[in-house]
Amino acid sequence: MKKEMLAMILAGGQGSRLGVFTKRIAKPAVSFGGKYRIIDFVLSNCSNSGIDTVGVLTQYRPLILNSHIGMGSHWDLDRINGGVYVLQPYMNEKEGNWYEGTAHAIHQNMNFIDSYDPEYVLILSGDHIYKMDYSKMLDYHKEKNAKATIAVIEVPWDEASRFGIMNTNKDGSIYEFEEKPSNPKSNLASMGVYIFEWKMIRDYFIKSEKENLNYDDFGKDLIPTMLQDDVGMYAYPYKGYWRDVGTIQSLWDANMDLIKYRETLDLQDPKWKIYTNTMAMPPQYVGKGAVVNNSLVADGCMLLGKIESSVLSHGVFVGENSEIKDSVIMPNVKIGKNVVIEKAMIGEGATIEDYAIIKNNNNEINVVSEYEVVKSQVALEGGLK
Repeated sequence: MKKEMLAMILAGGQGSRLGVFTKRIAKPAVSFGGKYRIIDFVLSNCSNSGIDTVGVLTQYRPLILNSHIGMGSHWDLDRINGGVYVLQPYMNEKEGNWYEGTAHAIHQNMNFIDSYDPEYVLILSGDHIYKMDYSKMLDYHKEKNAKATIAVIEVPWDEASRFGIMNTNKDGSIYEFEEKPSNPKSNLASMGVYIFEWKMIRDYFIKSEKENLNYDDFGKDLIPTMLQDDVGMYAYPYKGYWRDVGTIQSLWDANMDLIKYRETLDLQDPKWKIYTNTMAMPPQYVGKGAVVNNSLVADGCMLLGKIESSVLSHGVFVGENSEIKDSVIMPNVKIGKNVVIEKAMIGEGATIEDYAIIKNNNNEINVVSEYEVVKSQVALEGGLK
């Protein structure tokens, strides 16, 4: 069945800057916000925007991500005509390649896109935290009679050199793209959200095959080429919360943003829900003497200590007299009694033994790997047998 627009989510990156949290899983599958995984936000955006056909392009350690997405029913994407598809690299009659870039990944899945014969294709990153109505962006694309539209957000000028920057005319048309410029001319950063007229971008892919051209990446290859060809490219201004959670610091920051009630990203908005593949867990238990302040606590937690300004995922146990502050605790972490944890990210399944101390005086984020065991501080000092 022909679709006006389908979405392609790029979710195959290793996410090496997240270090220990992506050793076993792809970055979009990393736990976030107590009950979610990072990819839940873009999938929910698609569902809430009325997009019912979505391809998820995976590559690096896809097992957990594939299992999480399943048939897409949690995002109302289990459709007869459409739905969600997990797309991985494959062999053809001549060769087989890993995805070598963002554009190459889309190129390799031309047959999937052609099967729905869309007018437009929406390209998304699977590792950003934000809420956006893509239907409004499509309306803007049509209004401008654009061939390509790129969502942009204003970033602080002192941070603009970290992003791909779009320089625009007064009507919003893009005349120049600069990748991480040392002296940026504007502070309009690309969000990695693109709408392309499918026939146009398909022609570029066919041309690359015939002429052996390198169109592997949108930012480095295709977008500069399209600008040279003056195809008609516009910037769609986005006003709202958006964060690329590609580093330990940004992942911690984004989690901390969630506990600023309705100041940043409102998870309580009934008109724009964030959906996820939820687990059947018992209600959280807050024991006698426990204190929970300014925190997000998921189902299945048992709390006997003090929790302040932290995010706790499902299945977390916190023992008596333990104190957790300014921290992100991922699923199924076991924290003993008399433990102190400050400004930390604790990986899934980790065990923090009684009397352990996880803190420092350098204002750096303390990181504990998945399934790591942190020994008792008293035991390390020889005071506990």
